[in-house]
Amino acid sequence: MVAESDPGAGGFRPSVWVARLIARPGFQRVASRVPLGRGLARRDGAGIFDILQGFVAAQVLSALVELGVLRRLLDGPDGAGRLGLACGIPEDRMGELLQAGAALKLLKRRRDGRFALARKGAAILGVPGLEDMIRHNRAFYADMAEPEALLRGEGETQLQRFWPYVFGGSDGMSREAAERYSDLMARSQELVAQDTLEAVSLRGVGTLLDVGGGSGVFLAAALRRYGGMRGMLLDLPAVMPAAEERLGREGLRARVALHGGSFREGAIPRGADAISLIRVLYDHDDDTVRALLAKVHDALPEGGRLVISEPMSGGRRPERAGDVYFAFYTMAMGTGRVRSAERIGEMCREAGFGNIRAPKARRPFITSVLTCAKPG
Repeated sequence: MVAESDPGAGGFRPSVWVARLIARPGFQRVASRVPLGRGLARRDGAGIFDILQGFVAAQVLSALVELGVLRRLLDGPDGAGRLGLACGIPEDRMGELLQAGAALKLLKRRRDGRFALARKGAAILGVPGLEDMIRHNRAFYADMAEPEALLRGEGETQLQRFWPYVFGGSDGMSREAAERYSDLMARSQELVAQDTLEAVSLRGVGTLLDVGGGSGVFLAAALRRYGGMRGMLLDLPAVMPAAEERLGREGLRARVALHGGSFREGAIPRGADAISLIRVLYDHDDDTVRALLAKVHDALPEGGRLVISEPMSGGRRPERAGDVYFAFYTMAMGTGRVRSAERIGEMCREAGFGNIRAPKARRPFITSVLTCAKPG
């Protein structure tokens, strides 16, 4: 076999030669006639079409949620006529939507022509906040309508307008924006909290400070699991009323000290022996992340722990959730980026942390986790 060399210097790479061969239409025609090649060509074709029709499939899901079709079918099977009438959609078009939902295995078509919820469709209704995230994706999909413009950074995106907090400090968010931010974050963080606490033990932690913790979903989940632990929460002042209300409703308010402020503008409050950053780093650029990690390191005592939980890139092994959906979502936000566990670990090490660990993610499409500690 010929060794790899620099193609720019007139060399030759076998992998490049193979890719060019496969890319030839004539090769595809020949391969489709050979038994082994026929199977590979069929699988490749189906995989390519699956990517191609992905946006349409997502919009079908969006329509089923927005029109309330999934929830209506909780009451039992129904037909296109009744559902169309209830939703203001012509019967024939409602029939197409239901058929598409069945093709995506969200619905099941019965022999009598009516449709019922399939397991996957019912699961959407049972996942906290998932319907809200599906509705929210409309803004993201609008930004993805012209991916070339997004990649070039041309113009303001809808997600930049939706998430104004990532651009400024504590004075940069209206009460309306804060309530919208807190509500969506709260609904989406319940599963994140669940997976994070399954991956990381906080046994022995006396006080946990959740930085950028919104209305306190993760902190509340941690306090419920560890009855002897106390909490601190730092987020923008406009978010504090939502945190006060949530923690009070769950009977946890007396165990939590609330700190209204921006980690950009001041020091991190002291007094905690563990700090959590739950879906925080990927909202921000490298300089902001480095500054934040340095502040966190300064705020922790020797031996203090840091927990980072957020969607991550696959790094050397690209994976779909982090390197497709979340990578472009943060790009559309305008300031953040998805990083691999290795890259986050490097940044933590630069800030002075050690004992860096990244347990295998239970559900990478929900979150991945990295922990480290301040040397003692």
